Amino acid sequence: MIHVIDASNAPRYEAQLQEHFFIRHRIYVGERKWQALERPDGREIDQFDNEDAIYLLALEGSRVVGGTRLVPTLRPHLMSEVFPYLANVRGLQRGPDIVEWTRIFAIPERRGASHTVLHSVLAGMLEYCLQNEITAITVVMETWWMPRFLELGWDVVPLGLPAMIDGMSCVGAMIRVTEAAWRNTLAFKGLTAPVLHQAASTVPQGQRGILHG
Repeated sequence: MIHVIDASNAPRYEAQLQEHFFIRHRIYVGERKWQALERPDGREIDQFDNEDAIYLLALEGSRVVGGTRLVPTLRPHLMSEVFPYLANVRGLQRGPDIVEWTRIFAIPERRGASHTVLHSVLAGMLEYCLQNEITAITVVMETWWMPRFLELGWDVVPLGLPAMIDGMSCVGAMIRVTEAAWRNTLAFKGLTAPVLHQAASTVPQGQRGILHG
């Protein structure tokens, strides 16, 4: 199951949050060689791992096997502070019903066609957004993700032209949150809804807003 963790319940998940920071370091620094993220304590933490962050962690018992992070776009986030030029065509997309998505992962032994962790995290993200009146997700991603998202039936809109970042072709994009996208993601791996362990909303009241058309 995918557990929703934010400032309201983070103390109950302290061990899992710390484990997930170590896993992120092993994946993003060790495997992917993003050396700018290296830290001597072996945890991958940046300025957006703060009280605004919402973590969706896939747990097997108490063990972290996958996860991702959402950040409200009305607060400083990766695209607004570091990569605004990736939205140089349609501009930054910000609103109470838009979140930014970063740092998705599955541990090595839970990857591949026979595993469902990654798609469970994706489905959990969409499920969380549908429950909390979030209509769109922005993301800085490598361009090779685009066909994978289209295969899931997602509505993905580039916000700017691709750019090379540390030798990788990257693009800023907005993903529209729809029930159809969620159901397609579930069906792709034969997942059963719901995938969220905690179905109740964790979005602060001030972050909610009416749906955009």
